[in-house]
Amino acid sequence: MNPWIAVGALGVVSVVIPLSMMLVSSLLRPSVPEDSKRTTYESGEVPTGGTRIRFNIQYYMVALLFVVFDIETVLIFPWTVIYRSALEDGVGLVTVLAPMLVFIGVLVVGLAWAWHNGAVQWARDPQASETQ
Repeated sequence: MNPWIAVGALGVVSVVIPLSMMLVSSLLRPSVPEDSKRTTYESGEVPTGGTRIRFNIQYYMVALLFVVFDIETVLIFPWTVIYRSALEDGVGLVTVLAPMLVFIGVLVVGLAWAWHNGAVQWARDPQASETQ
């Protein structure tokens, strides 16, 4: 039996099941057309103000730094797992440590740059801004 038949069957099933579920739900659900259901928010609240609001960019910066250093942890963990076995197999210490030290060095430079630009400083100190 050709193994691609199983892959094709899985593809067909993965398309047919969601489509059939959407078809059944569209046939069974109640349809109550109201003006309030066509508004931006279905809660019944009338939206006020514009859609463009200003928010603190610091939220974005903290999230971005979190992702960068979270990925760092994900990449360092497998290296620590194979570190001992690589040394036992006779690979030199510099050969094992150099790539990770370069990687961590790049991250330290990035953290220093973010710290210097104030990306990790959540609230500005009013006294510090008065002295500058």
